[in-house]
Amino acid sequence: MKLQDKFIKLRNKRQGILATNFYNFETLEGVLCAAKSTNQPIILQLTRSSIDYMGLPVALNLAKSMLNYHGVEGWIHLDHGDTYELAAECLDIGFDSVMIDASEQPFKDNIAVTSKVVKLAQSYGANVEAELGYIAKLGQEKDGSGFTQPQQAKQFVEATGVNALAVAIGTAHGFYDKEPKLDLERLVEIAAATDVTLVLHGGSGVPAESLRQAVDRGICKINLATEIKNIFMQTLKNKLETNEEIDLRKVFPVATNQVIELVKGKLEIVRNVQ
Repeated sequence: MKLQDKFIKLRNKRQGILATNFYNFETLEGVLCAAKSTNQPIILQLTRSSIDYMGLPVALNLAKSMLNYHGVEGWIHLDHGDTYELAAECLDIGFDSVMIDASEQPFKDNIAVTSKVVKLAQSYGANVEAELGYIAKLGQEKDGSGFTQPQQAKQFVEATGVNALAVAIGTAHGFYDKEPKLDLERLVEIAAATDVTLVLHGGSGVPAESLRQAVDRGICKINLATEIKNIFMQTLKNKLETNEEIDLRKVFPVATNQVIELVKGKLEIVRNVQ
């Protein structure tokens, strides 16, 4: 099933799907073990940094083979693609979905590059996600400015034909200085003004009830990245402080198990929304 068709089914039921980044075999294994144990579909995401680290064909084939090995329904998505060329490369090699993130460019330029990617993706039958509004990235101020405007979202979707739209309603990438407060009324207005899949970036650290309420009001795809990296690395650091083991095959599984438990909890939140 194409991802855009899966989105339609989920939206009709007011349900969501978790989209998780992975960084190596261990984090991928943790995500997929969690999805398998909860019998939930998953979107596996790769950023430019992860692609550069692992290599594009290696990362893609690892994800595909692991999905098949675990018997998990899933899709592979380019997260925060920053150029048309990267999106094109990912589509050509077999990604199910790509994000073109031109949200920091002027509105008309965001429309132009997104439209170009959408046109290309149609020949592959692939899903395209874009971003509109200001969702703070790592190192940027989280001052709450630049939230997505419902009518501007409507205009953007109609002009580009994009399948999914990441909206700014109070989340941010990375860790939060204080508990995020989502603008759920704005989300309802955006959902009423558009007919696309709405995406919540910055899912790490958002309280479970806020995530449930967001899905109930129109969010379909929830992104999770920072918490995965953090729990994996913190677990390793704690383990290595009291362990002189040099066999990484005995050390890494401890961190992988923590990723499994983290992602299982997030998947339960998504599944519990009716």
